[in-house]
Amino acid sequence: MKICFYAPFKPLGHRSPSGDAVTAAGIFRFLAGRGHEMVPASSLRCRWIFWKPWLWPRLLMERRQAVRRFNAQPCDLWFSYHSYYKAPDVLGPAAARRLRVPYVLFQGIFSTKRRRDLKTLPGFLLNRKTLRSARHVFTNKKIDLLNLKRLIPEERITYVAPGLRPEEFSFSPEARARLRAEWGVGDDPVVLSVAMFRRGVKADGLGWVIRAVGDLLRRGRRFSLVIVGDGREREGLMKLAEGAAPGRVRFAGQVARPELFRYYSAADLFVFPGIRESLGMVYLEAQSCGLPVVAFDNAGTPEAIQDGRTGLLVPMGDGPCLAAAIDRLLSDPDLRRQWGQNAKDYVREFHDLDKNYGRMEEVLRRIADTHGEGVDRKEGIEP
Repeated sequence: MKICFYAPFKPLGHRSPSGDAVTAAGIFRFLAGRGHEMVPASSLRCRWIFWKPWLWPRLLMERRQAVRRFNAQPCDLWFSYHSYYKAPDVLGPAAARRLRVPYVLFQGIFSTKRRRDLKTLPGFLLNRKTLRSARHVFTNKKIDLLNLKRLIPEERITYVAPGLRPEEFSFSPEARARLRAEWGVGDDPVVLSVAMFRRGVKADGLGWVIRAVGDLLRRGRRFSLVIVGDGREREGLMKLAEGAAPGRVRFAGQVARPELFRYYSAADLFVFPGIRESLGMVYLEAQSCGLPVVAFDNAGTPEAIQDGRTGLLVPMGDGPCLAAAIDRLLSDPDLRRQWGQNAKDYVREFHDLDKNYGRMEEVLRRIADTHGEGVDRKEGIEP
């Protein structure tokens, strides 16, 4: 298949790392690796575009260019990744309609509460129109699956569990030995956290981790905390760490995703609260490397963590429970090892990217084939 690919929220190669960017790139690479011709359709970012009239001329230009380009070199379908009230796909449906190809959407989100706020109402209406126009919608969150069924017939929706390639996130004894020697931690356990230092839920989440770690250190627990990431909130987080856990927190800086397996391998426990986390790819990465995890029980974390089997989910915003969960796993090496093995098995059974996206590919082929047959018959050509 030849597939026009578009990501209205964060275009491919966007400079700000996130789970959304990782998922979009993963889908693109998977389909390309399966032999499909993947063609990026546009770099236009639709975030709050309905309140940015200076972008509307560019939107019209991008539509015209896409139609002209793919009329000359036809594609089999248009595939957009991620449309919701804040960044509705206002390019894909119109372009696909003019090109007369099926429009499919991955991670379409429908939230009716957004219609109650004048700031988000335009985005809600535009996104609802986008969702209704889709030939098929894929979703990687079960709550979104339930919400989409209120708007779209069930046969036009497919749940695809989030995934990664386990071979890219496997335990490395060499990396463990090297990094632990570099850190000088000896045999003490290492707690790892990975996040961008962005203002809001990311930095807030790291703040919860630092404070919980400080509480345990004051009680005499011996371990180190390593934080991977960087961003504007670095200075504030470093000050918090110096006050809460002096000398026990190492800021490792930003690490390229292909190198993260080394840091997961060097750690003994992964902790990140995941406040309003949509998918929690870092939890899958950590578990794939054999780490049990601790997080708040909210949003997308339950879809990435098996509570009581691969990690612990604690009540949202409960600092003492967060510290207690960390303490439980730090104090029981056997439990860490057992849950770490469970975590590896869990990712390979339920979150293997190739297995999960293979089901998506089957649906895409069926849509493209059905559409092609219909076009052939309309033109009087034998399929």
